[in-house]
Amino acid sequence: MSVRLDGVFGPVVSTFKRDSGDIDSAAFTENVKAHIAAGLLGVVVCGSTGEAALLSESERTELLEAARRATPPDRMVFMGTGAESTRLTIRRCHEAQTIGADAVLVVAPHYYSNAMSVDALRAHYLAVAEKSPLPVLLYNIPKYMHFKLAPELVAELARHPNIIGIKDSSGDLDLLKSYIASQSDSFTVLTGNGGQLHPALMAGARGGILAVALFAAERSVAIFGAHSKGDHATADSLQAEMKPLAVTIVAELGVPGVKAAMDAAGLRGGVVRSPLLDLDAEARARVAALMSGLSAVAA
Repeated sequence: MSVRLDGVFGPVVSTFKRDSGDIDSAAFTENVKAHIAAGLLGVVVCGSTGEAALLSESERTELLEAARRATPPDRMVFMGTGAESTRLTIRRCHEAQTIGADAVLVVAPHYYSNAMSVDALRAHYLAVAEKSPLPVLLYNIPKYMHFKLAPELVAELARHPNIIGIKDSSGDLDLLKSYIASQSDSFTVLTGNGGQLHPALMAGARGGILAVALFAAERSVAIFGAHSKGDHATADSLQAEMKPLAVTIVAELGVPGVKAAMDAAGLRGGVVRSPLLDLDAEARARVAALMSGLSAVAA
């Protein structure tokens, strides 16, 4: 099956048991099924919202296996395989293929950020693209990487047959547009910023991988659908209501905020893993207020 990128994906949270802190596979599976039922084109396992940096290799495998079982064949499962070494990134890509992922999302190595020159990043991504048995999506998230992928480098990498797109979570529309300049039939640009979904689509992005879609899936899908139909007034109206959720819950409060919003939406957010801290009562009240203020999305 070919990999589809024209839609909205959810970078699923990793669910943990409150008492032991172990993976809660039942809660995770429940969430994935709910995301798919709400209209998401697919899910991304072990991304930033999935607390990937806090997971063991066996936990990553467990989550991907659960996601693949819960996701129908006509929907996508992407796996975050980025690691600090090229060697481990490639190994993770092979493991993801064995379990049944459709593509991999690869954040740039960033611990040695000062050493991540264009030459170093080019060599890394080309090695991964050459040896990965799955199609590769680049992942630009300056908030955590502390640098951005240069548009010129992205333009070069976009020509590799096994690099099929990029997720840009910078929130910088001008940077996003510079990536869109490299878009082609074989290379797709996705936004990672839910507060800018419609502006990104208007600029030429073909979809999004959005944390806000984990607790506002119908609204995210409706924005994409309205845009696809040329109904930009409706898309703008829906976007205006969704933007505060993305700005406050996702960007400001982070993973704990996303999990609290999922709890408020009747899904299984639950606790975060240390050293992250769950929201205090005041912050949870802010999340609840934002969630309760949402209007229903017309079917």
